[in-house]
Amino acid sequence: MVKHIVLWTLEESAEGRSAHENALEMKAQLEALRGIVPGLLRLEVGIDFSRTESSADVALYSEFTDRQALAAYQVHPAHVAAAGFANSVRIQRIIADYEV
Repeated sequence: MVKHIVLWTLEESAEGRSAHENALEMKAQLEALRGIVPGLLRLEVGIDFSRTESSADVALYSEFTDRQALAAYQVHPAHVAAAGFANSVRIQRIIADYEV
């Protein structure tokens, strides 16, 4: 099993929306990937409430059957669209991929 974790820090405002509004849109777009990406076993999206100096704004936790499923997810059209939106509103992105 492969676990894929992503943390985003968002612009204060982008695409005509606040960071919180963009976080909600990211959450909706990412959660829409459930059930349509082969090999995607689990997907959770959270919006940070602690708002500390070291906090990220949005967190993604996902599980895939294997590395091939993660690679297929990266190029899936629905993921490409969601990633495009995320890239347009973020300051920073940090990822970790690992096998268990």
